[in-house]
Amino acid sequence: MQMVDLKSQYHRIKTEIDEAVLHVLEHAQFINGPEVREFQQALERYLDIPHVIPCANGTDALQIALMALDCKPGDEIIVPAFTYVATAEVIALLQLRPVMIDVDYDSFNCTPELIRQAITPKTKAIVPVHLFGQVAEMQGILDLAGKLHIPVIEDNAQAIGADYVFADGKKQKAGTLGHIGCTSFFPSKNLGCYGDGGAMMCRDEALAEKLRTIANHGQRKRYYHDLIGVNSRLDSIQAAVLRIKLGHLDEYCRARQNVAYAYNEGFKDIPFLCTPAESPHSTHVYHQYTLKVVDGRRDALASFLTAEGIPNMIYYPVPLYDQEAFKPFRGKVDFLPVTDRLCKEVISLPIHTEMKAHDQEKVIDTVRRFFIDTE
Repeated sequence: MQMVDLKSQYHRIKTEIDEAVLHVLEHAQFINGPEVREFQQALERYLDIPHVIPCANGTDALQIALMALDCKPGDEIIVPAFTYVATAEVIALLQLRPVMIDVDYDSFNCTPELIRQAITPKTKAIVPVHLFGQVAEMQGILDLAGKLHIPVIEDNAQAIGADYVFADGKKQKAGTLGHIGCTSFFPSKNLGCYGDGGAMMCRDEALAEKLRTIANHGQRKRYYHDLIGVNSRLDSIQAAVLRIKLGHLDEYCRARQNVAYAYNEGFKDIPFLCTPAESPHSTHVYHQYTLKVVDGRRDALASFLTAEGIPNMIYYPVPLYDQEAFKPFRGKVDFLPVTDRLCKEVISLPIHTEMKAHDQEKVIDTVRRFFIDTE
């Protein structure tokens, strides 16, 4: 059993993938081949957004997005403290100041009110993270940001394919809600390639052109560099793989949801175990299936599962503000109660598109045995 079974997923679409990759090998346009443009256009149609800018990985996407906003050293960027390091890492790398805020206990995401409390005259951007596959409360975040003219960069590395539902019933895809959306195509993501890859999304044509320019050494015309940029490209083979897998994305999301629902049913009567909450304003595409163990036995459960051959992961064991690299940025933040609690309680179980019923049953049975045998 694996946390994510990419090999079985590949074998199910092997004919399509092999044909697409071989086509790249035959024409040998490994950089900026036609597959990159084809994937870009396919993703624009899927997301219903006019501009997708492919790049080398999700971390680059976040960095390029911040560079496009012309932030200056010392400017403050609001970011949740309960997230993967990349979100805050690029802020610090650009000599900006990550302002780390707490998150909602149920959704794992930051909220408009938590963001509002952190805004100062130095705030230059807000970076909500759609953690584990569910969209943050974007309507309230966008309303707040709009009143104060603060750009919003969505970190959508874990929720591609999810729908956000506005109060009026309108639906919009995750990653298309803010000024810039950023995503990762790391292999284990819901839409993953067979190496590294990422993309940025936006609706504004001038901003899209700036993102595209920065990602290409700051040049619009070859050898004429208008901006300081980076070298961040999605290669043709990865684009070919992603174009095929994009056609299966909704199916992949449904498969993950079905695994999550089976887990929810199996765990519903276990005391001290909180299954993932589903928000009324977002579908959940379950990039991770993350439980909360509320009686202090999370680490004991992890050890038990490992001994029984059940993969498991703790995302994330240490708050960003307690990481050695971010101690210079802590400022007044030395403890955020929900983040601190989540770091002690969360545990993620295997979930992927190829998961068989007997494997799901084994996971459920093993978790249940832990709580029953240690009562």
